[in-house]
Amino acid sequence: MALAAGRFDELRRKVRANSRLRPVGAGSKPALSGWGNLMLEDLRGVLEYDPGEYTFTALAATPLKEIEAVLAENDQYLPFDPPLSEKGATLGGTVAAGLSGPGRLRYGGVRDFLLGVRFIDGRGELISGGGKVVKNAAGFDLPKLMVGSLGQFGVMLELTFKVFPKPQAYVTVELELASLTGALDTMQRLVGSRLEVTSLDLEPPSRLRVRLGGTSEALPTRLARLEHLVGQAGNVLEGSVEQATWRSLREFDWLSEGHGLLKIPVTPGAIAPLEQALAGFDENIPRRYSVAGNVAWLGWPESLGEKRFEKLLDQSGLSALAISGRWSCPLLGAQPGRVFAKRLGCVLDPEGKFQPGDLDAT
Repeated sequence: MALAAGRFDELRRKVRANSRLRPVGAGSKPALSGWGNLMLEDLRGVLEYDPGEYTFTALAATPLKEIEAVLAENDQYLPFDPPLSEKGATLGGTVAAGLSGPGRLRYGGVRDFLLGVRFIDGRGELISGGGKVVKNAAGFDLPKLMVGSLGQFGVMLELTFKVFPKPQAYVTVELELASLTGALDTMQRLVGSRLEVTSLDLEPPSRLRVRLGGTSEALPTRLARLEHLVGQAGNVLEGSVEQATWRSLREFDWLSEGHGLLKIPVTPGAIAPLEQALAGFDENIPRRYSVAGNVAWLGWPESLGEKRFEKLLDQSGLSALAISGRWSCPLLGAQPGRVFAKRLGCVLDPEGKFQPGDLDAT
């Protein structure tokens, strides 16, 4: 803790002395770290962990893999499946980007597990918000403001999360439907059922991956109910193969070289029109729809350029967050929340030290 306190003081001096800053952890999301000039890779380590309270506090640049390993010793985990763990993603970077993985469907996203935050604002002041236990959450919910903030409100130092017991076992069913329409209809039936699906992803045009988690004794019965509900048997994945399948999805191993990764908030109703629009391009555009059709992960070919992607978003009425690739700004398309973000920035960062020009323009 003494070493961390000394590092905090050093960072406060840097914030006060510089006019433009962008914090960077591991750089696993290059479209967001961009011209990052405040390196935080040494700000790592789990400070507190209470398995009985299901909470931990860690420094912001702690790699997710380190946290996952510590939690696994007590059969606990972060249920929102933070992406890019294998590629070095950090806890603070995950919060700043607001990224959640397939498990968000059943358990909620990163904002639902963040309990407390300690950060340095634009004046160089040390600010704390939230608490270190689930019951201690009184007052203005500052931690939630950090989720998806892209580092605009300050330098995150410490983060406190709640965790869950890890399910004893998982089983995944891969379903091949006759068409995109059939896949979307089946997806909605599954979401409306009582099956308590852990994850539900769509690989276009019509492949669904349905994940169930729970006790080993209960999974066969739930699997039979699932297959009865959808009216067909699927390819059943278990054990290491099942685990590797979802790890690969969280790491975006399906993304081809020369493609930039984008996160697009969608609804199930927006998928068919978006698929129709994407069919008009000659180039291969790899993509997946996660969280039961509420998040699109899209690999945009660099050869198509940014303007054509902006046109696609404009025609579809969608917005996007760039994770990797070359972009003039990581925020693309309509961004109605920017008005609130700018007002909040005036309070936490009155001199605009954490407001890079590419975000100011949006």
